[in-house]
Amino acid sequence: MDFEWFRSFISIYKHGSVSEAAKTRMMTQPAMSQHLAALEAEVGEPLFSRTPRKMVPTERGKELYTRVVPLIEGLEETTQSFKTLSSPSLPVVKIGAAHEFFREMIAPYVVDFPMRVVAHYGIASVLLDLLLEEKVDVIVTSQKLSAPGVEYLPYLQEDFVIVAPHDFPEPAFDDPRKWESWLSSQPWISYGLELPIIRRYWREYFQKRPQLQLAHVLPDLHAILSAIEHGAGLSLLPTFMLAESLQAGKAKTIYSTCQVHNQLYLAYLIKNRNAPHLKTAIESLRSTLKK
Repeated sequence: MDFEWFRSFISIYKHGSVSEAAKTRMMTQPAMSQHLAALEAEVGEPLFSRTPRKMVPTERGKELYTRVVPLIEGLEETTQSFKTLSSPSLPVVKIGAAHEFFREMIAPYVVDFPMRVVAHYGIASVLLDLLLEEKVDVIVTSQKLSAPGVEYLPYLQEDFVIVAPHDFPEPAFDDPRKWESWLSSQPWISYGLELPIIRRYWREYFQKRPQLQLAHVLPDLHAILSAIEHGAGLSLLPTFMLAESLQAGKAKTIYSTCQVHNQLYLAYLIKNRNAPHLKTAIESLRSTLKK
């Protein structure tokens, strides 16, 4: 049984006329008559008595109307409400980024985005997979991983510095070997056992691999910062997440002139390069850097 038959039946019942009901539903009169005939055939008896001036409902028609109209109107209300909620005026953009970067550099500014943001978190390889599977529109990534159909745009340079507890000593060294030896003897906290960023720091300033014992491995930069604030050790952290901690005197940077840098990129599928929502998202992401 066709749902539209009931809508046509209700419209004829309310207007008392096939022609008026057809106008209201923006249908032709023959089509409206066909709906009524089909419903009457299904019910097995007439629902209206045809008079020259009006369609008069039969007792069976009145009974059907009483039972059906609240159901149909309720269903239409629900459908319209769902449509309104699922089809808002603002477009949607799905952004992938590292959790810490999104929290510090994007989340505070989504209120100014002319779109709704759906966030996905992960490391560079996970974010690239999400992009290739078209589960995100654009990602913020630190690695230009080779993948067909992906374009990378330079976005931001991350600056990493050594962060220590607020009362940690910072001795001066004239000899880089003594400086490296002292740093190696300190308790370090890393994002992973492979020492990401720490290895870069050692290569850049000491031209060797780090030989140190990790105090802790915490795969969350905010957790690392919290551990440092409570005296657990040293780590290399991006400057974009340090302002509050430094201002409150909970932590400090040491040897801050010695930094390592990490280039971040915006990556998206080339086939979507000219999509309006992607262009707007990239403009919005870039605008956050000016705030």
